[in-house]
Amino acid sequence: MSGLADIEYTAVRELRGPLVVVEGVSGVGWDEFATILLDSGERRHGLVLEVDRDLAVVQVLEDTAGMDRTGTRVAFSGTPLRIPVGTGWLGRVCNGRGEPADGGPPVLGGSYAAVGGAPINPVRREPPNEPVLTGVGAVDVLTTLVRGQKLPVFSAAGLPHLELAVQIAAQATCGGEAFAVVFAGMGLTHADAGFVRDGLAARSAARELVLLVNTADDPVIERLLTPRLALTVAEHLAFTEGRHVLVVMTDMTAYAEALREVSAARGEIPARRAYPGYLYSDLASLYERCGRIRGRPGSVTVLPVLTMPAGDITHPVPDLTGYITEGQIVLSAEVHAAGTYPPFDPLASLSRLMRKGTGAGRTRADHPAVAAQLIAALARSRQVRELADLIGRSALSPTDLRHLDLDDAFRSRFLTQGTDENRSLEESLDRAWEVLLTLPRSQLGMIPADLLDTHAPPQNEEPT
Repeated sequence: MSGLADIEYTAVRELRGPLVVVEGVSGVGWDEFATILLDSGERRHGLVLEVDRDLAVVQVLEDTAGMDRTGTRVAFSGTPLRIPVGTGWLGRVCNGRGEPADGGPPVLGGSYAAVGGAPINPVRREPPNEPVLTGVGAVDVLTTLVRGQKLPVFSAAGLPHLELAVQIAAQATCGGEAFAVVFAGMGLTHADAGFVRDGLAARSAARELVLLVNTADDPVIERLLTPRLALTVAEHLAFTEGRHVLVVMTDMTAYAEALREVSAARGEIPARRAYPGYLYSDLASLYERCGRIRGRPGSVTVLPVLTMPAGDITHPVPDLTGYITEGQIVLSAEVHAAGTYPPFDPLASLSRLMRKGTGAGRTRADHPAVAAQLIAALARSRQVRELADLIGRSALSPTDLRHLDLDDAFRSRFLTQGTDENRSLEESLDRAWEVLLTLPRSQLGMIPADLLDTHAPPQNEEPT
């Protein structure tokens, strides 16, 4: 980070929450990096949020605790916040500001990049068309993650979304190609931060991981910086170093809460549920930094994780995230209550780019048909279960009973998986076939006949 510039401003008009209002400034621009020097000699850092004539509003990354108006000097660097980028980040554990938290030296790089970043120019975007395999069967088969995609995980308090995020970060691969994971944790408890570090220790030791951890007692402003740091590091690893990079960001609801808190401190007019009116564009400025660039190696794939307050999918954070991203993985409290991990809701989950990254030459020739048929069969099973609650199981037809058996087989044979179990795509698809063959062949109309001839035994016919 930049050192003190030649001009220092001492006219601090106000300290308000995480903000410092400085007057008498000139030539200061929005998003400019600032260094703040206290009488004690302590140095803090900030970013310019707003400039109005000779007033500058600076958000302090370390918060304003212990500061006073008379003993504070502020210097502006003349440039936005920039960080070193390169492979030096791999294997490192840092706080939400990018400072080492593993006892090592500061991260160095051959070049610097602006943290603000920018979405990829749509004209230069390469359509996603290769899978990122997570080792989680339900995700790989039913909501396949594609390189360059943004696919959020919608969860709720009490569900194991952090366990799932760590499992995916620990297991994900790109078919043997150069790969890295950037994990950005925001608002984590110290116990959760320890869990993340332990769960990703092997990947970190292999120098395939960058871990940025912002804990709940860290300054709220840091929470706004953490995902931007993660994406800046990921972009260089992808588009300059040629790696395929998966960026896992959890919890985006904590990020949005921090944005709301800063907005309130700035005195902005609140919008829906007191979030700032620019929440949509702010989230988009993060999510749209993923993708593939024509003529450049590598890709950036984003997996944001967010908790829906009270499980409300219409809450502004999941609602706006759903507009920006290409599908969602939804975790279910009902499935979790039944003791199943991961508590994946197949009928509420969707990957809109899945067909771009599956099929012959990418995953397996039968993958798209098997996934579509399994979703259709589960939808029918849910209808049958609701019907059974009305008229009783004894009044159901033999085929309806087979659909109930399929629902049970789906949870026990396909969905249930250990938190450290890395399941191959081959095994996951074979398990999907086992579940589908609970039904008679006449109920598998979405699967081509040649695939049925290969996988369905002759005795799998309509029961009498």
